[in-house]
Amino acid sequence: MTDNAASSIHVAVLKGGWSSERDVSLVSGKACGDALVGEGFHVTQIDVGHDVADVLSALAPDVAFNGLHGTWGEDGCVQGILEVLEIPYTHSGVLASALAMDKPLSKNVFTAAGLPCEESLVVKRGVAAASHQMEPPYVVKPLADGSSVGVFIVREGSERPPAALSADDWRFGDEVMIEKYVPGRELTVAVMGGRALGVTEILSATDFYDYDAKYKEEGSRHIIPADIPSEIESSAKDIAEKAHAALGCRGVSRADFRYDDTGSAPGRLILLEINTQPGMTPTSLVPEQAVHTGLSFGGLVRWMVEDASCRR
Repeated sequence: MTDNAASSIHVAVLKGGWSSERDVSLVSGKACGDALVGEGFHVTQIDVGHDVADVLSALAPDVAFNGLHGTWGEDGCVQGILEVLEIPYTHSGVLASALAMDKPLSKNVFTAAGLPCEESLVVKRGVAAASHQMEPPYVVKPLADGSSVGVFIVREGSERPPAALSADDWRFGDEVMIEKYVPGRELTVAVMGGRALGVTEILSATDFYDYDAKYKEEGSRHIIPADIPSEIESSAKDIAEKAHAALGCRGVSRADFRYDDTGSAPGRLILLEINTQPGMTPTSLVPEQAVHTGLSFGGLVRWMVEDASCRR
């Protein structure tokens, strides 16, 4: 596509919203919108509210770039609105987005596809708060939230579950997933158009890759390419591609792993989840991997707009 052709395409960048990841989405959306302007597109950035369908109907863009994160923007809801309005959009469609956002359902799909996942169970929050439902160490996760919001690691020797599970201000649903803790290292793989781009190791300043590690300055370091055995690199890419396909993802996604290298070599990979709306600032994990392959941030978001469609 030439710059002249791009200038005739009106892209609505959806950002913000009202999920727990609103602030992250505002940053991602602005970065993508500014990059698309640099690529020659006509861009309107929209801070999404409950009137998003009316706003989009009045604006009538050629493409919607979905820069939303979390509930309502990442779980199939806004994708359904875009399908009804027949506006081509980026990232995954309704079903893949809903499946990926629901951790237990996506794990069922991964397990059925023969991909390596760790033991887990779903219980009521009150039950999880009353006593250990799994021998520590284990991880407590909300069923459907991103950016590690509401995630707690229960260490070996812990006398009781996290007190936050009993808090009156808990806002992550009546059920939680309890998953066996996997020691080792944090790896992630971006998938673009069904092809894995690379493997990054994440070194967190905190106990694990939580919200602060993801988004605060100096919260983490990214090592690309990850310093891992070649067979682990190949396996991580293969699993990421298969997980992307198993959920029916489109466009760009990111697969997150634990790499347990604490036992015999070469160790084992455990797939944690697929993120269908990964962070999209120039220093985020997916753009970093794209740059590592020779694709600029502007080139990446341009590809995503050119890849947009309905019925994804």
